[in-house]
Amino acid sequence: MGEGLIIAGRLATLWIAVTAELATIIDFIRYGASRFSAAGLTFGHSHDNPIDEATHLVLASLHLPPDIPPAYGVGRLTTAERANVLALIDRRVSERLPVAYLVGETWFAGLKFKSDRRALVPRSPIAELIESGFAPWLDERQVERALDLCTGSGCIGIAMAEYNPDWQVDIVDISDEALSLARENIAFQHVEGRVEAIRSDLFAGVAGRRYDLIVSNPPYVTEDEYAALPGEYAHEPKLGLTSGADGLDLCLRMLDEAADHLTEDGLLIVEVGESEHALAALLPEVPFVWIEFKVGLMGVFALERRDLVEHAAAIGAAAAARRPG
Repeated sequence: MGEGLIIAGRLATLWIAVTAELATIIDFIRYGASRFSAAGLTFGHSHDNPIDEATHLVLASLHLPPDIPPAYGVGRLTTAERANVLALIDRRVSERLPVAYLVGETWFAGLKFKSDRRALVPRSPIAELIESGFAPWLDERQVERALDLCTGSGCIGIAMAEYNPDWQVDIVDISDEALSLARENIAFQHVEGRVEAIRSDLFAGVAGRRYDLIVSNPPYVTEDEYAALPGEYAHEPKLGLTSGADGLDLCLRMLDEAADHLTEDGLLIVEVGESEHALAALLPEVPFVWIEFKVGLMGVFALERRDLVEHAAAIGAAAAARRPG
């Protein structure tokens, strides 16, 4: 008991020393980045380095935007703010919680979204497509209705609606928890009149509806990959990550059913990540167009409705092989 009190006293003394030495926003960002690097944390939830991760944590905890002018970096924190930031840094290290869950928010396609354990932390190269107006894919197309399949937090569909005010967007997910978060984000972004959240097992809940554009970032992590994921990912719902031995179970169902929900000149865009190679090998005759982003290929394909129809037999056979029983 006495030893425990001594340790607690030493920790309290250390905390007082740290808070006395750290004063400004830049101080806490630097300190957080150093702690994160020393702890060997994994950065895969919107950020890929400890400095950006620490910046997100510190600024969000202070209710400041990510594009705050550099001059504010010398702003000093109050005692209460210091205590809060240090506690969050400690939790990021000790619990390996994603920063978005710690601060309850993150950014996607330049927009702020609520984020918590009800859905995956928003992250996808599809954000780049949304910001670029899906060029060149939609240059000659008229889009009136779009669908975000496996929406999670709602970030893709809501961002599509924000960037395209004349679109009607449906966002669907099988998870009631994810949809509750998505509906909060619909209200948060004030797009209630243009975005509808629907509970659906893929297309089951939108029977009879057709879309000019279907976009999806579905689960595509293989079971082996999931077992090897760093601790940060264990805080996210597994339902939003895994999709069979090769990560393609859900994608194949989607390919098999999508033509019935696309307009005549409709387009399907899907992210499959590292499962890109397995998909190309499984359906070599299907003309997937793998989209190149600013950083290169990211496992996102585009496919025309007419190609889905032309190769329906091969796609259907591959999907049928995955059905239980």
